Amino acid sequence: MELRFPVILDGATGTELQKRGYTGGICSEQWVLDHPEAIIEIQRGYIDAGSNIIYAPTFGANRVKLEENGIFNQVRDYNLRLVALSKEAAGDRAYVAGDMAPTGKFLAPLGDMTFEELVEVYREQAAALEEAGVDLFVIETMMTVPEARAAVLAVKSVSKKPVFVSFTCDENGRTLTGTDVTAALLIMQGMGVDAFGLNCSVGPEDMLKQLRRLQPYAEVPLIAKPNAGMPEVVDGKTVYRCTPDEFTACTEAFAAAGVAIFGGCCGTHAGHIKALSDTVMDVQIPYPDAAPKTLLPLATEKAPALLPADVRCGVILECSDALGDQLEEIGENGDTVTAIRISTEEQLDDFADFQYAITRPLCILTEDAHILEQALRCYQGRAMYEGNLPEETLGIFGKKYGLIY
Repeated sequence: MELRFPVILDGATGTELQKRGYTGGICSEQWVLDHPEAIIEIQRGYIDAGSNIIYAPTFGANRVKLEENGIFNQVRDYNLRLVALSKEAAGDRAYVAGDMAPTGKFLAPLGDMTFEELVEVYREQAAALEEAGVDLFVIETMMTVPEARAAVLAVKSVSKKPVFVSFTCDENGRTLTGTDVTAALLIMQGMGVDAFGLNCSVGPEDMLKQLRRLQPYAEVPLIAKPNAGMPEVVDGKTVYRCTPDEFTACTEAFAAAGVAIFGGCCGTHAGHIKALSDTVMDVQIPYPDAAPKTLLPLATEKAPALLPADVRCGVILECSDALGDQLEEIGENGDTVTAIRISTEEQLDDFADFQYAITRPLCILTEDAHILEQALRCYQGRAMYEGNLPEETLGIFGKKYGLIY
């Protein structure tokens, strides 16, 4: 597919389904399949309003969410049927994105799911979306880095199509688990996503503040898909008061902040998208002007770290079951970079147990390519490497995991 910026996404699905009778008694994916005319009407309305891309209603069509709703062994079937509805609505007038969203599961110590199990959940859905013929993938409303990383790895294992990622955050730019969205951008960018941004969260003005924070780090087009303001409950019903004119008041400022992909989330409708389409065409979309290449774009799971290219490892920690204590002992008084040597499978297990406690940019030291890859899979930040592994191997890991070497 070939996109020309600016790109117009669609608006809300959930709040529009509610206007057409969806009450939440069953999962929205099942309701859509029972009422296909509703989603076709909504999506054709968005396309008529100017949407270049519509999201297939596959938001919760992963194994975890379907099983929570009593639907078992139907991931492939649901995704194929839901995408078919969007393709019917789109015809040849818009692209259809395979929509993937949070499972709600957490890795240890917050939860009980392993990272590889999470990857497999997303891989199953991604494979079905690829089979269904989506034009691109959208991984949206992400609240944790592990879920976003798992979804990106899953998609890239089954498809070469474009991948967009958008997170949701609070007014301070933090996710549910405390990740600064600037760190999420550096991690996702390193993994080769084609666009990154924010959706849901807040209204346009508050989202603009966070997009301006992202701009200095961005090497890819940014996405803005805000709500129609903050929801209010009136007479027991959720109301979004942001009008189309108010919704588009920040469009020019969004573009100046690096946004090239525009849409709407909760509370928006075709009127908001029509207003976006009318205003976006008059704005200039600047090419991303990211941080100087002399800086290394590292990140922990929680925070970004642009370090000078000549940064070196200081004290090297030998990975063991005492790693947690060593990391705690270092506290805030250690070197700029946390350097950890991993030489054996047993040490790799120890690293997996304690990687969440790493609070500074990570440098991995190992001479074993398999161990390096496994460490990169379980580390939920963006790491650097020191060692003697061949350039060819490191290049692969650089593209796949964002490894800096």
